[in-house]
Amino acid sequence: MTQPDPRVGTAPVCPRHPDRVAYVRCQRCGRPTCPECQVPSAVGIHCVDCARSASSRRRGVRTALGGNVVADALVTKLLVGTCVVVYAVQMVYPALAGWFDFVPALAAGQPWRFLSTALLHASLLHLALNMWALWVLGNSLEPLLGRWRFTALTALSALGGSTAIYWLAAPTSPSWITGTVGASGAIFGLFAAVFVIQRRFGRDTSTIVGLLVINLVISVVGANISWQGHLGGFITGLLVSAIYAWAPRERRTAVGVWGTVGVAVALVGLAVARALLV
Repeated sequence: MTQPDPRVGTAPVCPRHPDRVAYVRCQRCGRPTCPECQVPSAVGIHCVDCARSASSRRRGVRTALGGNVVADALVTKLLVGTCVVVYAVQMVYPALAGWFDFVPALAAGQPWRFLSTALLHASLLHLALNMWALWVLGNSLEPLLGRWRFTALTALSALGGSTAIYWLAAPTSPSWITGTVGASGAIFGLFAAVFVIQRRFGRDTSTIVGLLVINLVISVVGANISWQGHLGGFITGLLVSAIYAWAPRERRTAVGVWGTVGVAVALVGLAVARALLV
């Protein structure tokens, strides 16, 4: 029978593996650590417990605007996928649009229409153009803003577009009972965000300004296009993205959260005020 070496009893052993002699000590806590429990670091060897503790306290990597770094534009993909699925359902059940489009005359009693309208589209070309714009803008903005800021920017821009339609439609005009659909209000908000962020970092904005001018002209002179929704989404996008872009570095999260809440409350307040005036 093999006899245990008496020297092992006096040698330092790894706390996680007491049967293993460990002469290497953790640079943080000073405990012995065996090769399996050693984590190399810039200042020596750490044990797995200290390495895990340090990792949990370490702040995540942030983007230039303070957002959490994300591997891909997940929210953008989900939004595009949702709009495509909803359009497919529209083709099977055309009545869906009548339940979820934005009709000013129905807005007070059916407030979900303020946002649900952004998921609907009038034609395949309408869907294709909006989804292309959303894909391009989302893949640029979401990694920079982070997921929650990008989601808030998109949703508030859609809400701002519907709110503008609500205020600018006269109760005595046909537009009061006409339904509007599309993610264009949200997309104009994303266009506005690209402009604001480029200005924030001192980059050339001539390209985005040219695109905005072209789209705004098309919105005004084109047939069956809600320029009111585009304008409302654009103004909301300007405001929200300015809050994110110019928030003080040391207070980005607080300013971003409360700024987002403030814009949301203001838009809801405008919608309620309009409903009371009708």
